[in-house]
Amino acid sequence: MSSEDRANFGSKIGVILATAGSAVGLGNVWRFPYMVGDNGGAVFILIYVCCVLLLGIPCMISEFIIGRHAQSNTARAYARLANGTPWKFVGMLGVLTGFLITGYYAVVSGWCLQYIFASAMGNVQGSSDYIKTYFLEFSQHPIKPIAWTVLILFVAHFVIIHGVRNGIERASKMMMPTLFILLLVIVLASCMLPDAEKGIIYLFHPDFSKISSDVFLGALGQSFYSMSIAMGCLCTYASYFSRQTNLTRSAVHIGIIDLMVAILAGLMIFPAAFSVGISPDSGPSLIFITLPNVFVKAFAEMPLVGYVIGLLFYSLLALAALTSLISLHEVSTAFLHEELRISRKGAALIVTLSCSVIGAFCSLSFGQMDYLQLFGMSLFNLFDFVTGQIFLPIGGFLTCLFVGWYVPHKVVRDEFTNWGTLRGRYFHVYLLSVKYLCPLFILMIFLHQFGIL
Repeated sequence: MSSEDRANFGSKIGVILATAGSAVGLGNVWRFPYMVGDNGGAVFILIYVCCVLLLGIPCMISEFIIGRHAQSNTARAYARLANGTPWKFVGMLGVLTGFLITGYYAVVSGWCLQYIFASAMGNVQGSSDYIKTYFLEFSQHPIKPIAWTVLILFVAHFVIIHGVRNGIERASKMMMPTLFILLLVIVLASCMLPDAEKGIIYLFHPDFSKISSDVFLGALGQSFYSMSIAMGCLCTYASYFSRQTNLTRSAVHIGIIDLMVAILAGLMIFPAAFSVGISPDSGPSLIFITLPNVFVKAFAEMPLVGYVIGLLFYSLLALAALTSLISLHEVSTAFLHEELRISRKGAALIVTLSCSVIGAFCSLSFGQMDYLQLFGMSLFNLFDFVTGQIFLPIGGFLTCLFVGWYVPHKVVRDEFTNWGTLRGRYFHVYLLSVKYLCPLFILMIFLHQFGIL
């Protein structure tokens, strides 16, 4: 497929919403709030905002430059700029990372669909022990989680096979506004609860005595992971950008949307949690065990309202999961479509079926196959660790070095300024960041998580 007949997003808002949908996912809704809770509240948010603006956005622009310049899937995009050098393997790493994440991410995404159904049926209302037991029994069931995993993969599949404009862009234009509306409704309900102001103060009143190296590195890591850097998503979507798309402005808009969703998620969770005296936990227990109990207790005097809020919350989670899952699916689909020269439908089916198999094994690792462990980790945790803690930092680190030190500066400047039609007043700031600051801080994150730094 040549760049001339390659599909493109049809509008500026389509570019923003589709790419923001890639960045906005479950990490914004559950990982960000508990990271805030574990790392000093408002001071973590301040550092996180700085990390997104000063480091996350330059990394995003770098992937945009590679994708739009090459007008190809992620693997071929890096290969074209690498000119036969080993740098081409960075693109392959991005495709592999996106593919593996699709498989296990679909498992948690499927849980969200199950909880929509369970909330509608009133099955997640009860004592803390009951809700915990419900989650454990469901996640360890040999069939139900797999069925939901396959279902949400086929929903993403249905969007992908309709192409860039009629599939990804059209779906994003529907799902992202809906996601924001649901967020605002739940935030409003949460902030109207008794003592909700305690949660609001915790979010926005910084205690600078909480600042530490762990807080700083935690905020830095969250900024990279929440913006889908090094998963292949941004590079693949950028290959569908038009030559008129302002890459810097788009990256800033997407970064702001990502920040807004994360902060709104905090406003959704902390006021309700503080209202009933429950501290948010980490991991799956936050959204599938702790929060159902929060909603039940917070709206005990208005059970109908609690029922509706719970249903809306899991609908919101499913939407956030689906927008990210679609972008992850597209990374592998575009690769197979272009490299194997098969139809988009055929490529998408291969990805959907392959990831269904991966998802099934990851799901079974919670119950029927929990005995199968590698390096002391279940299959699900192994996929999560290898992709999140190893592949993503390495991919982001190498991408910055690639753009900052290997790709000709004329190519980078031309893409940054749309071939001189934009002023590019911040080009030197961007280049400084991507050559020195971003690689340095990504390396710090990588070393810190293994206890080296």
